Amino acid sequence: MTRTTEPSRRERRAALEATIEQQRVDLLVAADRWQAAARPLDAGWQAVRRYRVPLLVVGGLLLLPVARRPGSVTRLGRKAIVGALAVDRLRRLLTRFR
Repeated sequence: MTRTTEPSRRERRAALEATIEQQRVDLLVAADRWQAAARPLDAGWQAVRRYRVPLLVVGGLLLLPVARRPGSVTRLGRKAIVGALAVDRLRRLLTRFR
């Protein structure tokens, strides 16, 4: 008694190999798209890395006044928060009258 409805072992193997080959092609295409999408980010990161030392020096110099007078930063932060809250309330007030 033979099973004529089921594919032979060679046919199944060929079908599986074709499926694997298609998956490899799909993976290569997806990897290429991913690299193309990430290329601008990589270029930006390389620029940051290139200027890392000067950026650290400038950042350190900008932090010197903060280290001498830390209270000025808290006052500036409070003013920024109050300003943001005032803008938010003004925006809410203007949307009520529209």
